[in-house]
Order: sequence, then structure tokens, then C-alpha cells
Amino acid sequence: MSRIGKKPVAIPKGVTVQAGGAAVSAKGPKGELVTALPPTIKAEVKDGAVVVSCSDDTSLGRSRHGLARSLIANMITGVEKGYSIELELQGVGFRAAVQGSKLTMNIGYSSPVVFETPKGITVAVKESIITVSGSDKQLVGDVAARIRSFYPPEPYKGKGIRYKGEHVKRKTGKTVA
Repeated sequence: MSRIGKKPVAIPKGVTVQAGGAAVSAKGPKGELVTALPPTIKAEVKDGAVVVSCSDDTSLGRSRHGLARSLIANMITGVEKGYSIELELQGVGFRAAVQGSKLTMNIGYSSPVVFETPKGITVAVKESIITVSGSDKQLVGDVAARIRSFYPPEPYKGKGIRYKGEHVKRKTGKTVA
């Protein structure tokens, strides 16, 4: 058995969890999420907690056991509190604006970059900070990484889109002899 998988996941007040068959669903103030379980993993709700069990004691079975428990814990935290990631725009003239579900960024290219946000994700811009938030941890991280990929921070001047607090190792430029 997996050490992580053995720990029960507590269900906070205001969140309802249903475990049945090959899926677990959670509903809370921030939304509703459903995750599928691998075939050898079973989850059940007991005494205000979700208990995950595994019928396969191989290495793959143990890793899936811990993975399923972590996914359920992230799902419960997401529907209760939600997740958010902040990105910084650094560069002269770099700007971003939100219009409906579209994020428009002026990041030094000849035309603005327009990014359509997926359903369940909200994007807010304040000065040069882009905040990506939602209830699905994986989707929030994926959207933030896709926004960052439009102009990753470069090592010479440090311009680009970076995670808040990310350190970019700077390089020295050419030296004239």
C-alpha cells in the first residue's frame, strides 16, 4: 500500500463528495469537479472522509493509489478554496487586458497576442500582474504555463512573462575587447 494513499482525505463543511464506481465527484462553493479512478482503485466516503483503497500491490498499483488520493485531495481543496497563480509582465510597453473571456497581451510582437480562456478559469489583470484562478488545479497550472509560453523570460534583459517570485538567472552580454 502507498503511504500517501493510506491517509484519508477529510471532507470540509460545505463540500459534498460522492464516490461510486470508477469516478469521484465533489461539489462546493467554488464549483463541481469529477475525476476518474484507475481500474484497481476504489474510493468510499466514511465518517466525513474519503478513504481510497487499492486491490493491486504491485509498484504500479501503489503509485496509482497515491496518485488517486492526491487527485481527490486537490479536487476537494479546489471546490472549497480554489487555486490561483500570478504571472508578472516585465518589459517596456508590455501590457495585458481582459475583454470577456479573452486575454489580450501586447508583449513586443507586431500584433497583440489574444488568448481565449477555457471554461472554469477566470483571468484578471491588475497593472502588470495577471492572475489565473479556478477550481481545477491542473487546468489553472496549464493555463498559466500556456500564457507564460507566449514570451518566456529571457536571460539577457529579463523581459518576458514570469511566475510571480520566479528568479531568472541573468547572463552578461558581449564584451568588447
